[in-house]
Amino acid sequence: MNYKKIDDTRISISELMQPSHSNFGGKIHGGYILNLMDQIAFACASKHSETYCVTASVDTVDFLNPIEIGDLVTMKASINFVGRTSMVVGIRVESENIRTGDVKHCNSSYFTMVAKDDQGNSVEVPGLIINDNTEVKRFLKAIKRTETKKNRKQEFDSEDFSHTNYLDDLKKYRVKVELPDSY
Repeated sequence: MNYKKIDDTRISISELMQPSHSNFGGKIHGGYILNLMDQIAFACASKHSETYCVTASVDTVDFLNPIEIGDLVTMKASINFVGRTSMVVGIRVESENIRTGDVKHCNSSYFTMVAKDDQGNSVEVPGLIINDNTEVKRFLKAIKRTETKKNRKQEFDSEDFSHTNYLDDLKKYRVKVELPDSY
């Protein structure tokens, strides 16, 4: 197996936000930002794997700050984790008011990408060479996100799931449970 340094496949793109990218509230549309994020995730994963990649899942898309028309949006992507055929691409989105120089962190997200061959079969990806504490932390956080997702799926998708085990947990939320007796 070959290995690559994270720095060798790190990508950054910048784009000026235009009125055509805005929503009805006059801010840049979240869907447009997600589209750009998917593009940079593809580019980063393809650069690492040296093959075509597809998006398998997206985790933690939190829009922290709005992006304005006229802002320069910069996205930075790097491989945070590799499995056998998959990679987790971490993406940081920042917007800069080019008149004032003010920079805002707008979003961080994690795209799981899978490497494919020309026939659409999943193919093995290179391993990672980790060079600093931040890269180790990102790799470990990706493992924890995967474990949490798996545990949540097992807990709530199991055959023996019963909502009655969670009724006390629901009391602190703005919800009223009124299920039919036969449920």
